[in-house]
Amino acid sequence: MPQTSRCNTSTKQQAGPSRFRRWIRRLACAAAIALVLGAAVQVGVSYYVCGPSVYGAGSGSLHASEPIRSGATASRPVELTVMTLNAAHGRADGHHQALQKKESIVENLDEIAATVRELAPDVVALQEADGPSIWSGRFDHVAHLAEAAGYEHSYRGEHVSGLKLAYGTALLSRHRLDNTASITFPPSPPTLTKGFVVGEISVPGAGPITVAAVHLDFSRKSVRQEQVERLAEELADRPRPMIVMGDFNCDWDDEPTLATLAEKLDLRAFEPDSTTTTFPKLGKRLDWILVSDHVEFIDYQVGETGLSDHQPVIAKLRIYQRKNR
Repeated sequence: MPQTSRCNTSTKQQAGPSRFRRWIRRLACAAAIALVLGAAVQVGVSYYVCGPSVYGAGSGSLHASEPIRSGATASRPVELTVMTLNAAHGRADGHHQALQKKESIVENLDEIAATVRELAPDVVALQEADGPSIWSGRFDHVAHLAEAAGYEHSYRGEHVSGLKLAYGTALLSRHRLDNTASITFPPSPPTLTKGFVVGEISVPGAGPITVAAVHLDFSRKSVRQEQVERLAEELADRPRPMIVMGDFNCDWDDEPTLATLAEKLDLRAFEPDSTTTTFPKLGKRLDWILVSDHVEFIDYQVGETGLSDHQPVIAKLRIYQRKNR
Protein backbone atom coordinates (compact mmCIF):
# COMPACT_ATOMS: atom_id res chain seq x y z
CA MET A 1 0.00 0.00 0.00
CA PRO A 2 2.73 2.57 0.73
CA GLN A 3 4.10 1.96 -2.75
CA THR A 4 0.69 2.60 -4.29
CA SER A 5 0.32 5.84 -2.35
CA ARG A 6 3.72 7.11 -3.50
CA CYS A 7 2.87 6.17 -7.08
CA ASN A 8 -0.41 8.11 -6.97
CA THR A 9 1.29 11.14 -5.45
CA SER A 10 3.97 11.08 -8.13
CA THR A 11 1.34 10.88 -10.84
CA LYS A 12 -0.49 13.94 -9.55
CA GLN A 13 2.70 15.92 -9.22
CA GLN A 14 3.83 15.05 -12.74
CA ALA A 15 0.48 15.42 -14.48
CA GLY A 16 1.17 18.99 -15.65
CA PRO A 17 4.63 18.36 -17.08
CA SER A 18 3.42 15.13 -18.70
CA ARG A 19 0.68 17.00 -20.57
CA PHE A 20 3.22 19.59 -21.63
CA ARG A 21 5.58 16.90 -22.92
CA ARG A 22 2.75 15.26 -24.84
CA TRP A 23 1.98 18.55 -26.59
CA ILE A 24 5.66 19.03 -27.42
CA ARG A 25 5.79 15.50 -28.89
CA ARG A 26 2.68 16.16 -30.96
CA LEU A 27 4.15 19.36 -32.31
CA ALA A 28 7.44 17.59 -33.12
CA CYS A 29 5.57 14.78 -34.87
CA ALA A 30 3.59 17.30 -36.91
CA ALA A 31 6.81 19.05 -37.89
CA ALA A 32 8.42 15.73 -38.88
CA ILE A 33 5.40 14.80 -41.01
CA ALA A 34 5.53 18.20 -42.71
CA LEU A 35 9.23 17.69 -43.48
CA VAL A 36 8.59 14.24 -44.94
CA LEU A 37 5.69 15.41 -47.10
CA GLY A 38 7.66 18.41 -48.28
CA ALA A 39 10.65 16.24 -49.17
CA ALA A 40 8.36 13.84 -51.05
CA VAL A 41 6.98 16.71 -53.15
CA GLN A 42 10.47 18.06 -53.84
CA VAL A 43 11.84 14.64 -54.81
CA GLY A 44 8.84 14.00 -57.05
CA VAL A 45 9.18 17.35 -58.81
CA SER A 46 12.91 16.78 -59.25
CA TYR A 47 12.30 13.36 -60.78
CA TYR A 48 9.73 14.51 -63.29
CA VAL A 49 11.91 17.45 -64.33
CA CYS A 50 15.32 15.78 -64.30
CA GLY A 51 14.55 12.05 -64.34
CA PRO A 52 15.86 9.39 -61.91
CA SER A 53 19.25 10.19 -60.40
CA VAL A 54 22.47 8.26 -60.56
CA TYR A 55 25.07 9.90 -58.38
CA GLY A 56 27.55 9.47 -55.55
CA ALA A 57 27.35 11.42 -52.31
CA GLY A 58 30.37 11.77 -50.10
CA SER A 59 32.54 9.69 -49.12
CA GLY A 60 16.57 -15.78 -33.85
CA SER A 61 20.04 -16.92 -35.24
CA LEU A 62 20.75 -19.35 -38.02
CA HIS A 63 23.93 -21.41 -38.29
CA ALA A 64 24.60 -23.75 -41.20
CA SER A 65 26.53 -24.34 -44.38
CA GLU A 66 25.41 -24.68 -47.97
CA PRO A 67 27.28 -26.62 -50.66
CA ILE A 68 28.75 -24.45 -53.35
CA ARG A 69 27.24 -24.80 -56.81
CA SER A 70 28.84 -26.93 -59.45
CA GLY A 71 31.20 -25.21 -61.81
CA ALA A 72 33.16 -23.37 -59.10
CA THR A 73 36.77 -24.20 -58.50
CA ALA A 74 37.95 -25.03 -54.98
CA SER A 75 41.35 -23.37 -55.48
CA ARG A 76 42.33 -20.62 -53.05
CA PRO A 77 38.95 -19.75 -51.53
CA VAL A 78 38.67 -16.43 -49.70
CA GLU A 79 36.55 -15.89 -46.61
CA LEU A 80 34.56 -12.68 -46.29
CA THR A 81 32.13 -11.53 -43.58
CA VAL A 82 29.31 -9.17 -44.53
CA MET A 83 26.55 -7.46 -42.58
CA THR A 84 23.37 -5.52 -43.36
CA LEU A 85 21.42 -3.22 -41.04
CA ASN A 86 18.65 -0.69 -41.41
CA ALA A 87 20.12 2.05 -39.19
CA ALA A 88 16.71 3.73 -38.65
CA HIS A 89 18.15 7.26 -38.95
CA GLY A 90 20.02 6.71 -35.68
CA ARG A 91 16.91 6.48 -33.51
CA ALA A 92 17.62 2.87 -32.36
CA ASP A 93 14.29 1.20 -31.53
CA GLY A 94 12.89 4.28 -29.78
CA HIS A 95 10.66 7.17 -30.80
CA HIS A 96 10.99 9.02 -34.10
CA GLN A 97 14.42 10.59 -34.61
CA ALA A 98 12.88 14.08 -34.64
CA LEU A 99 11.91 13.51 -31.00
CA GLN A 100 15.46 12.65 -29.92
CA LYS A 101 18.30 14.96 -28.99
CA LYS A 102 21.50 14.92 -31.02
CA GLU A 103 23.30 13.39 -28.03
CA SER A 104 20.90 10.43 -28.10
CA ILE A 105 21.38 9.98 -31.86
CA VAL A 106 25.16 9.95 -31.40
CA GLU A 107 24.88 7.46 -28.55
CA ASN A 108 22.67 5.19 -30.66
CA LEU A 109 25.11 5.30 -33.56
CA ASP A 110 27.98 4.54 -31.22
CA GLU A 111 26.11 1.40 -30.12
CA ILE A 112 25.90 0.34 -33.76
CA ALA A 113 29.62 1.07 -34.21
CA ALA A 114 30.49 -0.99 -31.13
CA THR A 115 28.53 -3.96 -32.49
CA VAL A 116 30.18 -3.61 -35.89
CA ARG A 117 33.63 -3.54 -34.27
CA GLU A 118 32.78 -6.69 -32.32
CA LEU A 119 31.45 -8.59 -35.35
CA ALA A 120 34.23 -7.24 -37.61
CA PRO A 121 32.52 -7.64 -41.01
CA ASP A 122 34.55 -6.79 -44.10
CA VAL A 123 31.59 -4.99 -45.68
CA VAL A 124 28.55 -3.37 -44.05
CA ALA A 125 25.39 -2.42 -45.98
CA LEU A 126 23.29 0.33 -44.37
CA GLN A 127 19.78 1.58 -45.05
CA GLU A 128 18.07 4.69 -43.66
CA ALA A 129 21.56 6.07 -43.38
CA ASP A 130 21.49 9.84 -42.91
CA GLY A 131 23.65 12.62 -44.17
CA PRO A 132 23.27 15.97 -42.39
CA SER A 133 19.51 16.10 -41.72
CA ILE A 134 17.40 18.44 -39.61
CA TRP A 135 15.59 15.57 -37.92
CA SER A 136 18.62 13.53 -36.86
CA GLY A 137 21.28 15.86 -35.49
CA ARG A 138 22.48 17.63 -38.67
CA PHE A 139 25.61 15.49 -39.13
CA ASP A 140 26.74 12.71 -41.46
CA HIS A 141 25.80 9.41 -39.79
CA VAL A 142 27.75 7.31 -42.29
CA ALA A 143 30.98 9.25 -41.77
CA HIS A 144 30.46 8.99 -38.01
CA LEU A 145 29.94 5.22 -38.16
CA ALA A 146 32.93 4.72 -40.47
CA GLU A 147 35.22 6.58 -38.09
CA ALA A 148 33.79 5.07 -34.90
CA ALA A 149 33.88 1.51 -36.23
CA GLY A 150 37.28 1.86 -37.91
CA TYR A 151 36.41 1.62 -41.62
CA GLU A 152 38.72 3.40 -44.02
CA HIS A 153 36.33 3.21 -46.97
CA SER A 154 32.69 4.32 -47.13
CA TYR A 155 30.18 5.43 -49.71
CA ARG A 156 26.82 7.11 -49.10
CA GLY A 157 23.96 7.62 -51.53
CA GLU A 158 21.10 10.07 -51.00
CA HIS A 159 17.72 8.82 -52.19
CA VAL A 160 15.86 11.59 -50.36
CA SER A 161 17.34 15.07 -50.52
CA GLY A 162 15.62 18.37 -49.81
CA LEU A 163 14.08 20.49 -47.06
CA LYS A 164 17.21 19.85 -44.98
CA LEU A 165 16.82 16.06 -45.23
CA ALA A 166 19.48 13.80 -46.75
CA TYR A 167 19.38 10.03 -46.42
CA GLY A 168 19.53 6.75 -48.29
CA THR A 169 21.79 3.70 -48.40
CA ALA A 170 25.51 3.26 -47.77
CA LEU A 171 28.46 0.87 -47.75
CA LEU A 172 31.30 0.61 -45.25
CA SER A 173 34.27 -1.49 -46.34
CA ARG A 174 37.69 -2.60 -45.16
CA HIS A 175 38.62 -2.91 -48.82
CA ARG A 176 38.75 -0.03 -51.29
CA LEU A 177 35.44 0.65 -53.02
CA ASP A 178 35.70 1.19 -56.78
CA ASN A 179 33.17 1.95 -59.53
CA THR A 180 30.62 3.18 -57.00
CA ALA A 181 27.18 4.44 -57.98
CA SER A 182 24.00 5.54 -56.24
CA ILE A 183 20.68 4.79 -57.95
CA THR A 184 17.40 6.34 -56.82
CA PHE A 185 14.25 4.51 -57.87
CA PRO A 186 11.40 6.49 -59.49
CA PRO A 187 9.07 8.18 -56.98
CA SER A 188 6.22 6.11 -55.55
CA PRO A 189 3.93 8.60 -53.78
CA PRO A 190 2.84 8.83 -51.06
CA THR A 191 5.98 7.07 -49.78
CA LEU A 192 9.40 8.66 -50.08
CA THR A 193 11.88 7.43 -52.67
CA LYS A 194 14.17 4.47 -52.09
CA GLY A 195 17.21 3.17 -53.92
CA PHE A 196 20.57 1.43 -53.65
CA VAL A 197 24.31 1.96 -53.76
CA VAL A 198 26.75 -0.39 -55.42
CA GLY A 199 30.52 -0.73 -55.59
CA GLU A 200 33.27 -3.22 -56.26
CA ILE A 201 35.91 -4.45 -53.83
CA SER A 202 39.11 -6.20 -54.82
CA VAL A 203 40.06 -9.11 -52.58
CA PRO A 204 43.29 -11.03 -53.29
CA GLY A 205 42.42 -14.49 -54.56
CA ALA A 206 38.86 -13.59 -55.54
CA GLY A 207 39.19 -10.69 -57.97
CA PRO A 208 36.57 -7.90 -58.05
CA ILE A 209 33.44 -8.57 -56.00
CA THR A 210 30.27 -6.52 -56.50
CA VAL A 211 28.56 -5.41 -53.28
CA ALA A 212 25.25 -3.54 -53.07
CA ALA A 213 23.12 -2.05 -50.28
CA VAL A 214 19.41 -1.91 -51.15
CA HIS A 215 16.25 -0.43 -49.65
CA LEU A 216 12.87 -1.19 -51.24
CA ASP A 217 9.51 0.53 -50.78
CA PHE A 218 7.51 -0.68 -47.77
CA SER A 219 3.97 0.06 -48.92
CA ARG A 220 3.21 -1.90 -52.13
CA LYS A 221 4.21 -5.18 -53.73
CA SER A 222 3.83 -3.72 -57.22
CA VAL A 223 6.35 -0.96 -56.45
CA ARG A 224 8.86 -3.42 -54.98
CA GLN A 225 8.52 -5.59 -58.07
CA GLU A 226 9.33 -2.63 -60.33
CA GLN A 227 12.26 -1.70 -58.11
CA VAL A 228 13.91 -5.14 -58.19
CA GLU A 229 13.56 -5.20 -61.96
CA ARG A 230 15.42 -1.88 -62.11
CA LEU A 231 17.96 -3.22 -59.61
CA ALA A 232 18.55 -6.32 -61.73
CA GLU A 233 18.94 -4.19 -64.83
CA GLU A 234 21.55 -1.96 -63.20
CA LEU A 235 23.56 -4.86 -61.73
CA ALA A 236 23.39 -7.21 -64.72
CA ASP A 237 26.77 -6.17 -66.15
CA ARG A 238 28.58 -5.85 -62.84
CA PRO A 239 31.42 -8.28 -62.05
CA ARG A 240 30.82 -11.59 -60.30
CA PRO A 241 30.92 -12.76 -57.56
CA MET A 242 28.06 -10.54 -56.36
CA ILE A 243 26.60 -9.85 -52.89
CA VAL A 244 23.32 -7.94 -52.62
CA MET A 245 22.17 -6.96 -49.12
CA GLY A 246 19.53 -4.81 -47.53
CA ASP A 247 16.01 -4.12 -46.33
CA PHE A 248 13.72 -5.57 -48.99
CA ASN A 249 10.57 -4.93 -46.95
CA CYS A 250 9.18 -8.35 -47.80
CA ASP A 251 9.51 -12.00 -46.86
CA TRP A 252 10.35 -14.70 -49.38
CA ASP A 253 6.92 -16.32 -49.41
CA ASP A 254 4.83 -13.12 -49.17
CA GLU A 255 5.31 -12.14 -52.81
CA PRO A 256 7.56 -12.90 -55.81
CA THR A 257 9.86 -9.88 -55.32
CA LEU A 258 12.87 -11.69 -53.86
CA ALA A 259 12.46 -14.71 -56.10
CA THR A 260 12.33 -12.39 -59.13
CA LEU A 261 15.60 -10.72 -58.16
CA ALA A 262 17.23 -14.09 -57.46
CA GLU A 263 16.16 -15.42 -60.84
CA LYS A 264 17.17 -12.36 -62.84
CA LEU A 265 20.65 -12.10 -61.31
CA ASP A 266 21.15 -15.81 -60.57
CA LEU A 267 21.41 -15.18 -56.83
CA ARG A 268 20.40 -17.26 -53.84
CA ALA A 269 19.55 -16.67 -50.19
CA PHE A 270 20.36 -18.66 -47.10
CA GLU A 271 17.44 -20.91 -46.16
CA PRO A 272 14.75 -18.68 -47.71
CA ASP A 273 11.95 -20.74 -46.17
CA SER A 274 13.24 -20.27 -42.62
CA THR A 275 10.80 -18.74 -40.14
CA THR A 276 13.41 -16.48 -38.53
CA THR A 277 12.59 -12.78 -38.28
CA THR A 278 14.60 -9.58 -38.67
CA PHE A 279 11.79 -7.08 -38.02
CA PRO A 280 10.28 -8.01 -34.66
CA LYS A 281 7.35 -5.57 -34.81
CA LEU A 282 5.82 -7.54 -37.68
CA GLY A 283 7.50 -10.88 -37.05
CA LYS A 284 8.85 -10.79 -40.61
CA ARG A 285 12.17 -11.52 -42.27
CA LEU A 286 12.62 -8.27 -44.21
CA ASP A 287 16.43 -8.07 -44.29
CA TRP A 288 18.35 -10.35 -46.65
CA ILE A 289 21.77 -11.25 -48.00
CA LEU A 290 21.77 -12.71 -51.52
CA VAL A 291 24.87 -14.13 -53.19
CA SER A 292 25.86 -15.31 -56.65
CA ASP A 293 27.52 -18.46 -57.87
CA HIS A 294 31.05 -19.10 -56.58
CA VAL A 295 29.95 -17.96 -53.11
CA GLU A 296 29.21 -20.36 -50.25
CA PHE A 297 27.46 -19.56 -46.95
CA ILE A 298 29.65 -20.75 -44.08
CA ASP A 299 27.65 -19.11 -41.29
CA TYR A 300 24.52 -16.96 -41.11
CA GLN A 301 23.22 -15.10 -38.06
CA VAL A 302 20.50 -12.65 -37.08
CA GLY A 303 21.82 -10.30 -34.41
CA GLU A 304 20.27 -8.97 -31.24
CA THR A 305 17.53 -6.34 -31.04
CA GLY A 306 18.04 -2.78 -29.81
CA LEU A 307 20.30 -1.20 -32.44
CA SER A 308 17.30 -0.39 -34.62
CA ASP A 309 13.73 -1.51 -35.21
CA HIS A 310 15.44 -4.03 -37.51
CA GLN A 311 17.96 -6.67 -36.46
CA PRO A 312 21.35 -6.91 -38.13
CA VAL A 313 22.05 -9.87 -40.41
CA ILE A 314 25.60 -11.23 -40.60
CA ALA A 315 26.93 -13.84 -43.01
CA LYS A 316 30.34 -15.47 -43.25
CA LEU A 317 31.04 -16.36 -46.86
CA ARG A 318 33.59 -18.47 -48.71
CA ILE A 319 34.33 -17.06 -52.14
CA TYR A 320 35.95 -19.11 -54.86
CA GLN A 321 37.96 -17.57 -57.67
CA ARG A 322 36.19 -17.77 -60.99
CA LYS A 323 37.80 -19.97 -63.62
CA ASN A 324 39.44 -18.20 -66.51
CA ARG A 325 37.69 -18.97 -69.77
